[in-house]
Amino acid sequence: MPTTPFLALPGAVAAEGVDTGVAGHYGNPIIEQRHLERGAAIVDLSNRGVVTVAGPDRLSWLHSMASQALARLQPGEGTEALLLDASGRVEHAAHVIDDGETTWLIVEGDEAAAVAAFLDRMRFMLRVEVADASGDVAVLGAMSTAALDAAAPALAPAGVALDWVDPWAHPRPGSHQYAHDTGHPASDWRWIERIVPRAALAEAAAAVRAGSVEAAGSLASEALRVAAWRPRLATEVDDRTIPHELDWLRSAVDLGKGCYKGQETVAKVLNLGRPPRRLVLLHLDGSDTVLPAPGDEVVGEKVRPEPAAGEAPERKVVGRITTAVMHHELGPVALAVVKRAVPADLPLIVLSHGTEVAAAQVEIVPADSGAAVEVPRLPRLGVHKG
Repeated sequence: MPTTPFLALPGAVAAEGVDTGVAGHYGNPIIEQRHLERGAAIVDLSNRGVVTVAGPDRLSWLHSMASQALARLQPGEGTEALLLDASGRVEHAAHVIDDGETTWLIVEGDEAAAVAAFLDRMRFMLRVEVADASGDVAVLGAMSTAALDAAAPALAPAGVALDWVDPWAHPRPGSHQYAHDTGHPASDWRWIERIVPRAALAEAAAAVRAGSVEAAGSLASEALRVAAWRPRLATEVDDRTIPHELDWLRSAVDLGKGCYKGQETVAKVLNLGRPPRRLVLLHLDGSDTVLPAPGDEVVGEKVRPEPAAGEAPERKVVGRITTAVMHHELGPVALAVVKRAVPADLPLIVLSHGTEVAAAQVEIVPADSGAAVEVPRLPRLGVHKG
Protein backbone atom coordinates (compact mmCIF):
# COMPACT_ATOMS: atom_id res chain seq x y z
CA MET A 1 0.00 0.00 0.00
CA PRO A 2 1.18 3.59 -0.66
CA THR A 3 2.37 5.64 2.29
CA THR A 4 -0.51 7.42 3.99
CA PRO A 5 -0.37 11.16 4.80
CA PHE A 6 -1.75 10.33 8.26
CA LEU A 7 1.69 9.07 9.24
CA ALA A 8 2.98 12.62 8.71
CA LEU A 9 0.55 14.08 11.27
CA PRO A 10 2.05 15.42 14.53
CA GLY A 11 2.74 12.66 17.04
CA ALA A 12 1.99 9.81 14.64
CA VAL A 13 3.51 6.47 15.65
CA ALA A 14 3.31 3.69 13.08
CA ALA A 15 1.31 0.60 13.99
CA GLU A 16 2.84 -2.84 14.07
CA GLY A 17 1.45 -6.27 13.33
CA VAL A 18 -1.82 -6.60 11.43
CA ASP A 19 -2.21 -2.82 11.14
CA THR A 20 1.21 -2.08 9.71
CA GLY A 21 0.99 0.79 7.24
CA VAL A 22 -1.17 3.16 9.29
CA ALA A 23 -0.77 5.03 12.57
CA GLY A 24 -1.10 3.04 15.77
CA HIS A 25 -1.62 6.23 17.75
CA TYR A 26 -0.86 9.96 17.80
CA GLY A 27 0.53 10.26 21.29
CA ASN A 28 -2.26 9.12 23.60
CA PRO A 29 -4.40 6.15 22.52
CA ILE A 30 -6.60 6.40 25.63
CA ILE A 31 -7.70 9.95 24.81
CA GLU A 32 -8.07 8.92 21.17
CA GLN A 33 -10.50 6.19 22.25
CA ARG A 34 -12.67 8.77 23.99
CA HIS A 35 -12.64 11.06 20.94
CA LEU A 36 -13.53 8.13 18.71
CA GLU A 37 -16.27 6.86 21.02
CA ARG A 38 -18.04 10.20 21.15
CA GLY A 39 -17.96 10.50 17.36
CA ALA A 40 -15.33 13.22 17.09
CA ALA A 41 -12.47 11.29 15.48
CA ILE A 42 -11.62 9.33 12.35
CA VAL A 43 -9.32 6.34 11.87
CA ASP A 44 -7.08 5.87 8.86
CA LEU A 45 -7.87 2.42 7.44
CA SER A 46 -5.96 2.94 4.21
CA ASN A 47 -4.14 -0.36 4.75
CA ARG A 48 -7.43 -2.19 4.06
CA GLY A 49 -8.15 -3.55 0.62
CA VAL A 50 -11.16 -2.92 -1.63
CA VAL A 51 -12.34 -5.38 -4.28
CA THR A 52 -15.07 -4.43 -6.75
CA VAL A 53 -17.50 -6.67 -8.61
CA ALA A 54 -19.44 -5.08 -11.48
CA GLY A 55 -21.93 -6.49 -13.96
CA PRO A 56 -25.62 -7.48 -13.96
CA ASP A 57 -24.99 -10.94 -12.46
CA ARG A 58 -22.83 -9.70 -9.57
CA LEU A 59 -25.27 -10.02 -6.64
CA SER A 60 -26.76 -13.40 -7.55
CA TRP A 61 -23.25 -14.70 -8.25
CA LEU A 62 -21.82 -13.49 -4.93
CA HIS A 63 -24.94 -14.78 -3.18
CA SER A 64 -24.24 -18.29 -4.50
CA MET A 65 -20.78 -18.39 -2.90
CA ALA A 66 -21.13 -16.39 0.31
CA SER A 67 -22.53 -17.19 3.74
CA GLN A 68 -24.72 -14.09 3.56
CA ALA A 69 -27.85 -13.45 1.50
CA LEU A 70 -26.75 -10.93 -1.12
CA ALA A 71 -29.13 -11.47 -4.05
CA ARG A 72 -31.51 -8.69 -2.96
CA LEU A 73 -28.98 -6.32 -1.42
CA GLN A 74 -30.29 -2.78 -1.92
CA PRO A 75 -28.15 0.19 -3.02
CA GLY A 76 -26.48 1.71 0.02
CA GLU A 77 -27.25 -1.27 2.24
CA GLY A 78 -24.28 -2.77 4.03
CA THR A 79 -23.76 -6.31 5.25
CA GLU A 80 -20.98 -8.75 6.06
CA ALA A 81 -20.19 -12.02 4.29
CA LEU A 82 -17.81 -14.93 4.71
CA LEU A 83 -16.28 -17.26 2.16
CA LEU A 84 -15.81 -20.70 3.71
CA ASP A 85 -13.94 -23.80 2.65
CA ALA A 86 -15.67 -27.14 2.15
CA SER A 87 -15.31 -27.93 5.87
CA GLY A 88 -16.95 -24.67 6.92
CA ARG A 89 -13.71 -22.97 7.99
CA VAL A 90 -13.42 -19.23 7.39
CA GLU A 91 -11.19 -18.34 4.44
CA HIS A 92 -12.18 -14.73 3.70
CA ALA A 93 -14.41 -12.07 5.25
CA ALA A 94 -15.77 -8.98 3.50
CA HIS A 95 -17.69 -5.86 4.45
CA VAL A 96 -20.13 -5.57 1.56
CA ILE A 97 -21.95 -2.55 0.12
CA ASP A 98 -23.63 -2.21 -3.28
CA ASP A 99 -24.32 1.06 -5.13
CA GLY A 100 -26.75 -0.32 -7.71
CA GLU A 101 -24.04 -0.87 -10.32
CA THR A 102 -21.04 -2.26 -8.44
CA THR A 103 -20.57 -4.33 -5.30
CA TRP A 104 -17.73 -3.10 -3.09
CA LEU A 105 -15.93 -5.51 -0.75
CA ILE A 106 -13.78 -4.06 2.04
CA VAL A 107 -11.25 -6.68 3.13
CA GLU A 108 -8.01 -6.91 5.07
CA GLY A 109 -5.19 -5.35 3.05
CA ASP A 110 -3.25 -8.57 2.54
CA GLU A 111 -6.47 -10.32 1.47
CA ALA A 112 -7.41 -8.09 -1.47
CA ALA A 113 -5.31 -9.80 -4.11
CA ALA A 114 -6.32 -13.27 -2.92
CA VAL A 115 -10.04 -12.41 -2.81
CA ALA A 116 -9.91 -10.82 -6.26
CA ALA A 117 -8.03 -13.81 -7.68
CA PHE A 118 -10.48 -16.28 -6.16
CA LEU A 119 -13.50 -14.43 -7.48
CA ASP A 120 -11.92 -14.04 -10.91
CA ARG A 121 -11.41 -17.80 -11.11
CA MET A 122 -15.09 -18.38 -10.31
CA ARG A 123 -16.53 -16.10 -13.02
CA PHE A 124 -17.08 -18.78 -15.66
CA MET A 125 -19.54 -17.37 -18.25
CA LEU A 126 -21.33 -14.96 -15.93
CA ARG A 127 -21.59 -11.23 -16.61
CA VAL A 128 -19.30 -10.00 -13.86
CA GLU A 129 -16.03 -8.08 -13.72
CA VAL A 130 -13.71 -8.33 -10.72
CA ALA A 131 -11.01 -5.81 -9.85
CA ASP A 132 -8.69 -5.00 -6.97
CA ALA A 133 -9.37 -1.28 -6.47
CA SER A 134 -7.07 -0.86 -3.47
CA GLY A 135 -4.67 1.36 -5.36
CA ASP A 136 -7.39 3.81 -6.33
CA VAL A 137 -9.56 4.01 -3.23
CA ALA A 138 -9.00 3.97 0.51
CA VAL A 139 -11.07 3.49 3.67
CA LEU A 140 -11.67 5.75 6.67
CA GLY A 141 -13.41 4.59 9.85
CA ALA A 142 -15.39 6.44 12.51
CA MET A 143 -18.21 6.10 15.02
CA SER A 144 -20.23 8.88 13.37
CA THR A 145 -20.94 10.19 9.89
CA ALA A 146 -20.34 13.73 11.19
CA ALA A 147 -16.67 12.95 11.83
CA LEU A 148 -16.32 11.42 8.38
CA ASP A 149 -18.08 14.36 6.73
CA ALA A 150 -15.60 16.70 8.38
CA ALA A 151 -12.75 14.73 6.79
CA ALA A 152 -13.75 13.79 3.23
CA PRO A 153 -16.92 13.00 1.29
CA ALA A 154 -17.68 9.39 0.48
CA LEU A 155 -17.05 8.03 -2.98
CA ALA A 156 -20.36 7.84 -4.88
CA PRO A 157 -19.72 6.83 -8.52
CA ALA A 158 -23.34 5.72 -9.00
CA GLY A 159 -24.89 8.42 -6.83
CA VAL A 160 -24.91 6.25 -3.69
CA ALA A 161 -22.47 7.16 -0.91
CA LEU A 162 -20.19 4.23 -0.09
CA ASP A 163 -20.59 4.26 3.69
CA TRP A 164 -20.57 0.75 5.12
CA VAL A 165 -22.43 0.63 8.46
CA ASP A 166 -21.42 -2.35 10.58
CA PRO A 167 -24.42 -4.68 11.16
CA TRP A 168 -22.84 -6.01 14.37
CA ALA A 169 -24.91 -3.59 16.48
CA HIS A 170 -28.24 -4.68 15.00
CA PRO A 171 -28.34 -8.26 13.68
CA ARG A 172 -30.39 -8.61 10.52
CA PRO A 173 -33.18 -11.16 9.98
CA GLY A 174 -31.77 -14.61 9.35
CA SER A 175 -28.91 -14.25 11.85
CA HIS A 176 -28.36 -16.07 15.14
CA GLN A 177 -26.60 -14.92 18.31
CA TYR A 178 -24.89 -17.33 20.69
CA ALA A 179 -24.08 -14.63 23.24
CA HIS A 180 -26.72 -13.91 25.86
CA ASP A 181 -28.78 -10.79 25.14
CA THR A 182 -28.33 -9.35 28.62
CA GLY A 183 -25.61 -6.74 28.64
CA HIS A 184 -24.30 -7.32 25.12
CA PRO A 185 -21.93 -4.38 24.39
CA ALA A 186 -22.65 -4.27 20.65
CA SER A 187 -25.26 -1.56 21.25
CA ASP A 188 -22.37 0.86 21.85
CA TRP A 189 -20.59 -0.14 18.63
CA ARG A 190 -21.64 2.34 15.91
CA TRP A 191 -18.93 1.67 13.37
CA ILE A 192 -18.85 3.13 9.83
CA GLU A 193 -16.29 2.52 7.08
CA ARG A 194 -16.25 5.10 4.28
CA ILE A 195 -14.69 4.41 0.89
CA VAL A 196 -12.99 7.52 -0.51
CA PRO A 197 -10.67 8.20 -3.45
CA ARG A 198 -7.13 7.45 -2.27
CA ALA A 199 -6.20 11.02 -3.18
CA ALA A 200 -8.73 12.21 -0.58
CA LEU A 201 -6.53 10.93 2.25
CA ALA A 202 -4.50 14.12 1.97
CA GLU A 203 -7.71 16.14 2.31
CA ALA A 204 -8.67 14.14 5.42
CA ALA A 205 -5.25 14.62 6.99
CA ALA A 206 -5.47 18.35 6.27
CA ALA A 207 -8.84 18.44 8.06
CA VAL A 208 -7.14 16.93 11.12
CA ARG A 209 -4.37 19.54 10.98
CA ALA A 210 -6.99 22.29 10.72
CA GLY A 211 -8.80 21.00 13.80
CA SER A 212 -12.01 20.10 11.93
CA VAL A 213 -11.82 16.53 13.23
CA GLU A 214 -9.58 14.50 15.52
CA ALA A 215 -7.45 11.55 14.42
CA ALA A 216 -7.42 8.25 16.30
CA GLY A 217 -5.00 5.40 15.67
CA SER A 218 -5.58 1.70 15.24
CA LEU A 219 -4.95 1.07 18.94
CA ALA A 220 -8.02 3.15 19.75
CA SER A 221 -10.33 1.48 17.23
CA GLU A 222 -9.10 -1.98 18.21
CA ALA A 223 -9.77 -1.28 21.89
CA LEU A 224 -13.37 -0.29 21.15
CA ARG A 225 -13.79 -3.31 18.85
CA VAL A 226 -12.61 -5.71 21.56
CA ALA A 227 -14.97 -4.12 24.09
CA ALA A 228 -17.83 -4.72 21.64
CA TRP A 229 -16.85 -8.43 21.29
CA ARG A 230 -16.49 -7.84 17.56
CA PRO A 231 -14.42 -10.48 15.67
CA ARG A 232 -11.97 -9.58 12.91
CA LEU A 233 -10.47 -11.84 10.27
CA ALA A 234 -6.87 -10.65 10.76
CA THR A 235 -6.87 -11.33 14.48
CA GLU A 236 -9.47 -13.85 15.66
CA VAL A 237 -9.34 -16.29 12.71
CA ASP A 238 -6.93 -19.18 12.27
CA ASP A 239 -6.95 -22.16 9.93
CA ARG A 240 -9.54 -24.01 12.05
CA THR A 241 -12.06 -21.24 12.69
CA ILE A 242 -15.73 -21.80 11.95
CA PRO A 243 -18.17 -18.86 12.25
CA HIS A 244 -19.99 -20.21 15.33
CA GLU A 245 -16.85 -20.02 17.49
CA LEU A 246 -16.68 -16.22 17.16
CA ASP A 247 -20.45 -15.59 17.36
CA TRP A 248 -20.13 -14.57 13.71
CA LEU A 249 -23.55 -16.00 12.88
CA ARG A 250 -24.75 -12.71 14.40
CA SER A 251 -23.67 -10.57 11.45
CA ALA A 252 -22.14 -12.60 8.62
CA VAL A 253 -24.35 -15.66 8.05
CA ASP A 254 -27.93 -15.85 6.80
CA LEU A 255 -29.45 -19.03 8.20
CA GLY A 256 -32.22 -19.12 5.61
CA LYS A 257 -29.98 -19.61 2.60
CA GLY A 258 -28.35 -22.81 1.53
CA CYS A 259 -26.19 -24.26 -1.19
CA TYR A 260 -22.87 -22.51 -0.59
CA LYS A 261 -19.49 -24.03 0.18
CA GLY A 262 -19.21 -24.83 3.89
CA GLN A 263 -22.97 -24.59 4.50
CA GLU A 264 -23.13 -28.23 5.59
CA THR A 265 -20.90 -27.50 8.59
CA VAL A 266 -22.80 -24.31 9.44
CA ALA A 267 -26.05 -26.33 9.50
CA LYS A 268 -24.66 -29.31 11.39
CA VAL A 269 -23.04 -27.35 14.21
CA LEU A 270 -26.03 -25.06 14.65
CA ASN A 271 -28.67 -27.79 14.46
CA LEU A 272 -26.99 -30.67 16.23
CA GLY A 273 -23.89 -29.71 18.14
CA ARG A 274 -21.77 -27.09 19.82
CA PRO A 275 -18.88 -25.03 18.47
CA PRO A 276 -15.62 -26.87 19.23
CA ARG A 277 -14.08 -23.63 20.54
CA ARG A 278 -15.52 -20.37 21.79
CA LEU A 279 -14.61 -16.69 21.97
CA VAL A 280 -14.26 -15.07 25.40
CA LEU A 281 -13.35 -11.64 26.74
CA LEU A 282 -10.60 -11.75 29.35
CA HIS A 283 -10.11 -9.14 32.05
CA LEU A 284 -6.35 -9.16 32.63
CA ASP A 285 -4.74 -8.55 35.98
CA GLY A 286 -1.30 -7.02 36.38
CA SER A 287 -0.72 -6.33 32.68
CA ASP A 288 -0.97 -2.56 32.76
CA THR A 289 2.51 -2.08 31.34
CA VAL A 290 2.96 -5.00 28.93
CA LEU A 291 -0.04 -6.51 27.16
CA PRO A 292 -0.10 -10.14 26.03
CA ALA A 293 0.71 -10.76 22.38
CA PRO A 294 -1.50 -12.53 19.84
CA GLY A 295 -0.89 -16.25 20.09
CA ASP A 296 0.09 -16.22 23.78
CA GLU A 297 -1.16 -19.33 25.53
CA VAL A 298 -4.13 -19.29 27.86
CA VAL A 299 -3.77 -21.88 30.63
CA GLY A 300 -6.48 -23.33 32.82
CA GLU A 301 -5.62 -24.02 36.43
CA LYS A 302 -7.54 -26.75 38.21
CA VAL A 303 -7.09 -27.45 41.90
CA ARG A 304 -7.60 -31.07 42.89
CA PRO A 305 -10.24 -31.68 45.61
CA GLU A 306 -7.68 -33.09 48.03
CA PRO A 307 -4.23 -31.99 46.92
CA ALA A 308 -1.19 -33.52 48.55
CA ALA A 309 1.05 -31.26 50.60
CA GLY A 310 3.00 -28.97 48.31
CA GLU A 311 1.22 -30.26 45.20
CA ALA A 312 0.88 -27.62 42.49
CA PRO A 313 -2.45 -27.08 40.71
CA GLU A 314 -2.90 -28.99 37.46
CA ARG A 315 -2.39 -26.77 34.40
CA LYS A 316 -3.43 -27.27 30.81
CA VAL A 317 -3.29 -25.05 27.73
CA VAL A 318 -6.91 -24.29 26.86
CA GLY A 319 -6.66 -21.51 24.28
CA ARG A 320 -4.80 -18.54 22.86
CA ILE A 321 -4.94 -14.76 22.90
CA THR A 322 -6.16 -13.20 19.64
CA THR A 323 -6.22 -9.46 20.51
CA ALA A 324 -5.11 -7.66 23.68
CA VAL A 325 -5.82 -3.96 24.29
CA MET A 326 -5.83 -1.25 26.92
CA HIS A 327 -9.40 0.07 27.12
CA HIS A 328 -10.10 3.48 28.58
CA GLU A 329 -12.77 2.11 30.96
CA LEU A 330 -12.22 -1.65 31.18
CA GLY A 331 -8.44 -1.47 31.54
CA PRO A 332 -6.37 -4.32 30.10
CA VAL A 333 -8.65 -6.78 28.29
CA ALA A 334 -8.27 -9.35 25.54
CA LEU A 335 -10.23 -11.54 23.21
CA ALA A 336 -9.23 -15.18 23.30
CA VAL A 337 -10.38 -18.40 21.70
CA VAL A 338 -10.61 -21.27 24.20
CA LYS A 339 -11.80 -24.86 24.13
CA ARG A 340 -15.55 -25.34 24.34
CA ALA A 341 -15.39 -27.42 27.53
CA VAL A 342 -13.52 -24.80 29.58
CA PRO A 343 -15.86 -23.92 32.50
CA ALA A 344 -16.84 -20.28 32.69
CA ASP A 345 -15.62 -20.05 36.30
CA LEU A 346 -12.26 -21.76 35.72
CA PRO A 347 -9.35 -19.53 36.77
CA LEU A 348 -7.22 -18.75 33.72
CA ILE A 349 -3.64 -17.60 33.31
CA VAL A 350 -2.07 -16.00 30.25
CA LEU A 351 1.58 -16.89 29.70
CA SER A 352 3.17 -13.81 28.17
CA HIS A 353 6.62 -12.21 28.04
CA GLY A 354 7.92 -14.73 30.59
CA THR A 355 5.26 -13.79 33.13
CA GLU A 356 1.91 -15.14 34.29
CA VAL A 357 -1.13 -12.89 33.98
CA ALA A 358 -4.31 -13.85 35.82
CA ALA A 359 -7.44 -13.59 33.66
CA ALA A 360 -11.16 -13.62 34.40
CA GLN A 361 -13.56 -14.78 31.69
CA VAL A 362 -16.61 -13.05 30.31
CA GLU A 363 -18.52 -15.48 28.12
CA ILE A 364 -19.23 -14.41 24.55
CA VAL A 365 -20.03 -17.82 23.12
CA PRO A 366 -21.31 -19.60 26.25
CA ALA A 367 -19.75 -22.89 27.30
CA ASP A 368 -23.19 -24.52 27.37
CA SER A 369 -24.28 -23.31 23.93
CA GLY A 370 -25.85 -26.20 22.09
CA ALA A 371 -28.34 -26.78 19.32
CA ALA A 372 -30.24 -23.60 18.48
CA VAL A 373 -33.75 -24.93 18.91
CA GLU A 374 -35.35 -21.51 18.50
CA VAL A 375 -34.32 -21.13 14.85
CA PRO A 376 -35.71 -23.03 11.86
CA ARG A 377 -33.72 -26.09 10.84
CA LEU A 378 -31.10 -25.08 8.31
CA PRO A 379 -31.39 -26.59 4.84
CA ARG A 380 -28.92 -29.29 3.98
CA LEU A 381 -26.37 -28.89 1.23
CA GLY A 382 -27.93 -28.95 -2.22
CA VAL A 383 -31.25 -27.53 -1.08
CA HIS A 384 -31.45 -23.96 -2.34
CA LYS A 385 -33.51 -21.31 -0.58
CA GLY A 386 -33.57 -17.57 -1.31
